[in-house]
Amino acid sequence: MPPIKDLSRRKRKGVQNDESVEEEKTVKLGKPKRRRKPLQDGGATEEVERDKSEGGIEKIGGGGYSRTSNMDSAAMIEAKEDERNTCHQCKRNDKGRVVRCTKCLTKRYCVPCMTKWYPQMPEEAFTEACPVCCSNCNCKSCLQMDGRIRDLKLLTLKYGHEEKMEYSRYMLQRLLPFLKQFHEEQMVEKEMEAKIKGLPISEVKPQQLNCVAVDRIYCNNCKTSIVDFHRSCPRCSYDLCITCCREIREGHLQGGDEEVVMHYAFRDSSYFHNDNCHTAHHSKNASPINNNEPSSEVKAEMKSAWRSVEVGIIPCPPQWFGGCGEGILELKCIFPENWVLKLLSRAGELVKGQDFEDLPKTCEECPCLNFFGENVMASDKLCRAASRQDSRDNFLYCPTAKDLQHDDMKHFQLHWLKGEPVIVNGVLETTLGLSWAPMVMARAFRQNRKKENEVLVDVTAINCLDLCEVVIKINQFFKGYLEGRFDSYSWPEILKLKDWPPSNLFEESLPRHGVEFIRCLPFKEYTHPHDGYLNLATKLPKISLKPDMGPKTYIAYGVAQELGRGDSVTKLHCDMSDAVNVLTHEHGVTLRPKLLRTIKILQMKHAEQDETEMRGSKQILNIMDENSEKTGNLGESVGKSSVKTSMSKKKGGNSSGKNKADTSDEAASVRDPEGGALWDIFRRQDVPKLEEYVRKHLKEFRHIYCNQLSQVVHPIHDQTVYLSMEHKRKLKEEYGIEPWTFVQKLGDAVFIPAGCPHQVRNLKPCIKVALDFVSPENVQECLRLTQEFRVLPQNHRAKEDKLEV
Repeated sequence: MPPIKDLSRRKRKGVQNDESVEEEKTVKLGKPKRRRKPLQDGGATEEVERDKSEGGIEKIGGGGYSRTSNMDSAAMIEAKEDERNTCHQCKRNDKGRVVRCTKCLTKRYCVPCMTKWYPQMPEEAFTEACPVCCSNCNCKSCLQMDGRIRDLKLLTLKYGHEEKMEYSRYMLQRLLPFLKQFHEEQMVEKEMEAKIKGLPISEVKPQQLNCVAVDRIYCNNCKTSIVDFHRSCPRCSYDLCITCCREIREGHLQGGDEEVVMHYAFRDSSYFHNDNCHTAHHSKNASPINNNEPSSEVKAEMKSAWRSVEVGIIPCPPQWFGGCGEGILELKCIFPENWVLKLLSRAGELVKGQDFEDLPKTCEECPCLNFFGENVMASDKLCRAASRQDSRDNFLYCPTAKDLQHDDMKHFQLHWLKGEPVIVNGVLETTLGLSWAPMVMARAFRQNRKKENEVLVDVTAINCLDLCEVVIKINQFFKGYLEGRFDSYSWPEILKLKDWPPSNLFEESLPRHGVEFIRCLPFKEYTHPHDGYLNLATKLPKISLKPDMGPKTYIAYGVAQELGRGDSVTKLHCDMSDAVNVLTHEHGVTLRPKLLRTIKILQMKHAEQDETEMRGSKQILNIMDENSEKTGNLGESVGKSSVKTSMSKKKGGNSSGKNKADTSDEAASVRDPEGGALWDIFRRQDVPKLEEYVRKHLKEFRHIYCNQLSQVVHPIHDQTVYLSMEHKRKLKEEYGIEPWTFVQKLGDAVFIPAGCPHQVRNLKPCIKVALDFVSPENVQECLRLTQEFRVLPQNHRAKEDKLEV
């Protein structure tokens, strides 16, 4: 009886595959097939069929019974029992007790899978409605199902007529001044064209380009997006925006500066930790994340010689500057003639007779905040994030997602108009509850990639200690995320992924997570990437090439203590657009007392090294400047002369390092802080003083290979500094400014206004997902930043942020 033997063996050993292997079907439980059995006389055959009335025993001919058929029936019953105990998550039946869902009556989950994959879900919840019923099952088969994704994507935003009118009026009020300014700038260039050709302005007809959806035109000089009017060479297609045209005529063209390359001496881990046997030398193979080099004086002089001639005619620049040096730049346009004028006319008709008194104004006070002399009473929708003297913006608007009502939109706009960040708590509670755990995301990604796409098993991470890229397998990276990683000195090894999976593949590679993220976004009128009525990024024509607005993931390790070197930080920077950042997952990693003591000892060595290098920084920097132009034995000379030099990584000169090392065990042993990331967001009006502070204390900051910063192109846009606690203290002491500082907790959505410099430090391993959007309130900041970015050197990292305003 082989079938019985095989079944008993499988029952005894259990199904040996885990959830990565589909369940084997050993017994077919459908209607048994009819089979023919030879008689003993070898001649005729007789039908053998199941007699249901006899309890599943097969009847043969006129009255005989088969013992084999009786055993087949027992095997079927046994197989059914196995199926009833099979866990939907892992497809195994040998993990002990399973919990059955009383809603669907078909799905079961074993206790180990419930504990591992759904730690926030109590056992009673599985009984009432299992993850499949709740649409948040994260088993492999459910993660790759398309039906549920299609259903969720149908949940588009719907707006009534009154809502559309209200939002349209609001946008017109904010955008009309900029639209008028844009029209005036184009008319100036049109008048110049009329003067060049000797025609009345009414007869000037710029040639319209035949653009297709994949085309996006940039100025060849400043790399800024060209929206409509521009000048182009008919010989070589060199394009120049009207802002550069105006600057050429005025004799001070900006934005085409040569690449600026910073040279960083290579250092290894022994140098980072102030080990006497350290090495420091120049390495051609070192690939820093950011490159920059001073511009050539010769080319600067040649560039200044590129001027307009006669009545404003602009010749094509020479070949070394990207042109042909032979043609004359002609006025061209992208949109039909007078489209801006027609747009202005239509907008004027819409706003005619409209009352804008009920719209939020910058001068309005938050209704949650009452001032009584020096006493401030704030509601539970506000949280204190700063302690500025004589200031009414120390509190941030912090509503809870599940309590948001339609009227809260105007409250949000009150704060957003003033350029204040907004924090919405508990946004993940408004979703279906799909897990954002790293292994769930990795499994979902693998299942959804297509054959033609690159297999992203190996990923590129950034080591926060030396800021260099490392290639690591994704499962090893996530293992370090969950368990922690340390170098040979027992110093925390902090790695971070940025934009994994690539933002242009996020919704394709992680479709269920993409839908879940959009569902959790508060104030969808602003943030929805497709249907946000107040999101100007959705107003681009369907045929146009859209800028990359996300979603983007930020996955990084982190520890609660401020290490001073190799911290998990996003350095000080400023985004061109608005953004919303959601903390979707955090994982506490406990540092043992022995490790904490080791870290404190290394921090004391770091502090000693910082002080030594600061004392001799001028001499060392002179040597490094010479070494940056020519490689040779000087590299090792620098190393020997700076045995106790450098190492505050991205944080800064770190005069706080010594104090940190002196903290008590009790203070340092805060193992699981509440929240996952520490944010510092600066006010727009404080930017000039912030830039001045960075320039003043420049040499106290460290960047690639922990090299001391010797120069910056722009203190903020370079994204090369992080203000430690000590630096923030000195900033307030010397300049009287401080950022809004707060801790982002799991499920918090942080709204960052365009133009507000900010930095982030992970207190735990975290997964954050961010999305860019463009709000009517901050178009002015987008335009201002566009002008700042256009004058940066050609290869500057900020120029990669292409946003068509």
